[in-house]
Amino acid sequence: MTITAAAIQFNVTQGDVDANLTYVREALPRVAAQGANLAVLPEMWSSGFAYRDLNRLALRTEGIVAELLELSARLKLVIVGSMPEPHGDKVFNTVYVVDNGRLAGKYRKIHLFSLLGEDRAFSGGDSWLLADTSIGKVGVIICYDLRFPELTRRLAVEGAQVICVPAQWPKPRQEHWRTLLRARAIENQLFVVACNTCGTVGKLDFFGMSMIIDPKGDLLAEGGESDVEIIAELDLQAMNDWRAQIPCFNDRRPECY
Repeated sequence: MTITAAAIQFNVTQGDVDANLTYVREALPRVAAQGANLAVLPEMWSSGFAYRDLNRLALRTEGIVAELLELSARLKLVIVGSMPEPHGDKVFNTVYVVDNGRLAGKYRKIHLFSLLGEDRAFSGGDSWLLADTSIGKVGVIICYDLRFPELTRRLAVEGAQVICVPAQWPKPRQEHWRTLLRARAIENQLFVVACNTCGTVGKLDFFGMSMIIDPKGDLLAEGGESDVEIIAELDLQAMNDWRAQIPCFNDRRPECY
């Protein structure tokens, strides 16, 4: 089986849900027309990290999910991206996995980036997600989660074929981004589809560089520093052949560590 994956990299406008939603409404049909059946959006793509208005902006999310359900059914897409999720008096940074008109699962970001105050604005999740979708088993991590390899390894052991990574990863740590994404793909012998934002928000400069990486760590597609949609084919049989050639999972000895 082959998956056609897309990452929709764009400058998320902080606090402007309507502008961000308009961009995504136009971008999803573009990637679907190119054959994509998986589309990954940036982290907090609907609102950005507009901390002062986060609770108000989070109230838009339910309606946006409903629209994504309709779009995914019409375009025959699996759509992955994070938005603020209201839950009582809490807000979570939550990825919704929408699969051809149904909600296949949601993941609340576990590791909150305290350096930029995420832990003060959000509540942290406490469980991982492996979504069983029409294109296969899709695991999800969000941005800072990338620095915690145990999470991706758990998803891989549970059967993930693709790891999706919505992110807002700023300069000057672009080489960390590139290295960690390739490491997660190589060590787990799976595909990684990572979508970063781009542009400038206050003092933060986001470099883009969304990437699609194969199980050997080879780069299938990469974005620059501006709005772009990158697309690549993911050959699941080639992944299985590579795993058979170098059987890392069979040779694991987790009882020793």
